[in-house]
Amino acid sequence: MKGLLLRLSGLDADAENAVRVIGFFDRLITERAGLDALVHSTAELAGCPVGVSAPGQGLSLRAEPGAAVSAGPVPVRARVRALEGGARVWVARDGAPVPLDDMLLERFAIAAAVLLDHSSVPLPELGDPALVELVLSEGVGTAERSRALHLLGIGAATTLRVLAANGEVPGRSVVLGDVRAVLGVDVPAVDGVRVGVGPLVPAIEAARSWQGALKALRYTADTEPVVWWERLGGLALVADRVEVADIGALDDVRALDRLAAEPHGADTVAALDALCATGSVRKAAGVLHRHHSTMTARLARAESVLGFELDSAGGRFRLHLALLLRRLRDNSSS
Repeated sequence: MKGLLLRLSGLDADAENAVRVIGFFDRLITERAGLDALVHSTAELAGCPVGVSAPGQGLSLRAEPGAAVSAGPVPVRARVRALEGGARVWVARDGAPVPLDDMLLERFAIAAAVLLDHSSVPLPELGDPALVELVLSEGVGTAERSRALHLLGIGAATTLRVLAANGEVPGRSVVLGDVRAVLGVDVPAVDGVRVGVGPLVPAIEAARSWQGALKALRYTADTEPVVWWERLGGLALVADRVEVADIGALDDVRALDRLAAEPHGADTVAALDALCATGSVRKAAGVLHRHHSTMTARLARAESVLGFELDSAGGRFRLHLALLLRRLRDNSSS
């Protein structure tokens, strides 16, 4: 179907080809296609960017051939057809229009009017957590996400982060499973709560920030309660690819488990975390408010169980990786 309009126009903009364009849009209406499907299919048919704008419903959808539907303004160069209620459809072709563009724009407008009417089902009330859930869901279309953002008073292009927390955090939020999802930009510090911070994205892409926040949450610990997705680097990929069972089978992780099970084991693991964070036994002792000699004893015991030394860059890298993998395993239910 891609670029079909250009091929038909190149043959002849006669009645037969016009009927084919009409039939294309009639099928979308008959099948009750969603607005996302309409915009995407029209872009493929036209071979150029197209879109639907309905400010009253918080919609500003656009698509280009071969690309997913996204949010965006009406281009200056676009040819526009107005609908009732302030809605518009547009086609932005580089260069001169092709013979069937008028027919395309007319039928695009009719289909959009019908589908806008079908899609105007009641959404949850303003402030309802269900709106936040819609914004974060990967299973809804751009149109539904745009309307939910509109009801929340958030523009589709507004930048925000999504936080994933294991407790109460201020902000517009909803509990998904056993994790609280929060929409915002600032990252509040809340005692006793671990927070994964998703990437800063346009609000229409909040689902992507939510997935990043969930990955970051898996790397948190009592000694590092806030983790930012942007700072994970390659560790974000590790969270996707490494199985929990495989982590538990690693010798270094099993050694850490044995250390944690000993008397004062939690203190020992905390000492190892602090050593990796500060790079210095003395600084780690200061962070944990422990005497230097106590830290030295804890680390000596850890070396004997781990089976490698911690006073080299290689040893500390190996330790840090094992600690992070252990967090991934222990936080796998998040």
